[in-house]
Amino acid sequence: FPLFTKKFECLSEIEPDQNLSEVVKKYKPSIIFNALHGQYGEDGYIQSILEHIGIPYTHSGVLASAKAMDKEISKKIFIENNILTPRYLKYNFDEPFADIKSKIKKKIGFPVVIKPINEGSSVNVYICNNSNLKNNLKKLKFYREILIEEFIPGREIQAAILGKIKLGAIELKPKRKFYDYEAKYNTKAKTKHIIPVDLPKKKYNELMNISLRVHNLLKCRGVTRSDFKFYRNRFYLLEINTQPGMTKLSLVPEISAYKGIDFIKLINLILKDASTNK
Repeated sequence: FPLFTKKFECLSEIEPDQNLSEVVKKYKPSIIFNALHGQYGEDGYIQSILEHIGIPYTHSGVLASAKAMDKEISKKIFIENNILTPRYLKYNFDEPFADIKSKIKKKIGFPVVIKPINEGSSVNVYICNNSNLKNNLKKLKFYREILIEEFIPGREIQAAILGKIKLGAIELKPKRKFYDYEAKYNTKAKTKHIIPVDLPKKKYNELMNISLRVHNLLKCRGVTRSDFKFYRNRFYLLEINTQPGMTKLSLVPEISAYKGIDFIKLINLILKDASTNK
């Protein structure tokens, strides 16, 4: 957590632990920049602690964070609001393998994507066919439940929203099988980043409108990044991320820079939005 004053001057950076309240009291920050990822960091857990402490923090609030992080809940929201998303099944490991395999064949068809319900950064995501499904499921057995999702081929396109601003979009061409954890964070993966995205203006506007709409539906704040597959002239929304990465390989800073918003200005805009968190 970078801790900031009202003038956006950084007081310190801390790793939150069981002494978080005491550390916050020591520095007395005006704003906390939440730079955590994954479980506890972006699923509403740490947000609830920060609200209890009473310090404004960046990015989305408790409910928005929890809904976006839970891939089943967010998918239900997409479907209820007629936002196209891949078909899916939820799998509990108590269910016999033969039963889930039968359901996949009837309702989705192979290949499928298997993923944890509450993880980020494409951690433990696998593309499976009929022959390797069982072995890949074993790798996720330590999760209580997982999502089994229709695999959508096509182009990987991601779009960023900042408050009410449509920041823009970027296309990814990974050399790996898909845009997985290695493709996101390892420079050796050599994922190609394409900006501007080669789309007709009408389709580009459609992409950005969907992104802003889902940002608003979940009542998100700060920056969000929505991940899409573009296939047969249609956008399939995979998920929305309430705390996109801010590393050298991250997409939101790259999209912002193309828009003319440098990294410092981006951080300041996110900090300004933090004051609205309650």
